[in-house]
Amino acid sequence: MAKQTDGVSRRTFLAGAAATGAVAAAGCTSNTGTETGNGLSGNIDISGSSTVFPLSVAMRGAFTGSGEYPNVDEADQHPDVDISINSTGSGGGFTNYFCTGDTDFNNASRPITETEEQQCADNDVTPVELKVATDAVTVVVNNEADWFGEDDCITVEELAEIWSAESQPTTWSDVNGDWPDEEIQLYGPTDASGTFDYFLEEIIGEEGSHRTDYQATEQDNQIINGVANSEYAIGYMGFAYYSENTDRVTALAIDNGDGCVKPTLETASSGEYQPLSRPLFTYPAQSALAEEHVAEFARFWLEYSTSEQIVANEVGYVPNTEEERDEMLDRLDSAIEAASE
Repeated sequence: MAKQTDGVSRRTFLAGAAATGAVAAAGCTSNTGTETGNGLSGNIDISGSSTVFPLSVAMRGAFTGSGEYPNVDEADQHPDVDISINSTGSGGGFTNYFCTGDTDFNNASRPITETEEQQCADNDVTPVELKVATDAVTVVVNNEADWFGEDDCITVEELAEIWSAESQPTTWSDVNGDWPDEEIQLYGPTDASGTFDYFLEEIIGEEGSHRTDYQATEQDNQIINGVANSEYAIGYMGFAYYSENTDRVTALAIDNGDGCVKPTLETASSGEYQPLSRPLFTYPAQSALAEEHVAEFARFWLEYSTSEQIVANEVGYVPNTEEERDEMLDRLDSAIEAASE
């Protein structure tokens, strides 16, 4: 997976790879980490969030040296580590793979729930929460949808009404009389997605319900395609997927009561983009950190979580601050020590 090929950039590859739901890296197939010269070998299995998926793919490329990362120290790269990444949704990953002990990491676009923590505990899996970036959940519409005004703006209340199971409007004019009397076409993540959970909590409210009559998918590029091909469509996903398709769909600014704010890396980082700016996580299993190749990959991810090149330019998220990185590294080191006891 590698270098630029046939004029296709690595960033374009990352977004395209997400459509398959899983990407495996070629390499060693040993089951445990072992030293091979100056490097390591072994398998790492990762499940979870479609939002964190492209970031984990980029970090894998940097860690294994299968991509072009001039700012990554060659001594930090381990080409004989085989990393498989499966895009299952945050909840789907926790429930079906990670908390059952079948994967070493679970990516998540929201914190682990108490129910998931209990399932993990029942299977002797101890998740270690590591913040790896910040995202701006992005609401997109078709490029021909000109009824949102010059600012391409929607209020939180209008957004909640569109997606709420209680109101469940059929046409755009049901939400706003100035909007067209045309049927709303809806695209979004499944209820196994952390993005779904976050959107439900922040937009509809914990006491409300997300409508079910929409095109649900774990593949964010399918949301982009659906909205791009339907004039009266609306959808939402992580910012990285929008950033790869800025010419195909339009991102709406969100008015949370203080004016319209567009989703950008800058507004997500500053906290202006509310209420849809959120932290992204990966969760290694503490027991897996006893394997040196697993621990080194987790440490590498955190060390480079401040990288503008990888996190912002390559993928499209806000990097960790140095303070966040150091806090997460301290947490990881404590977990590695506990795993080795």
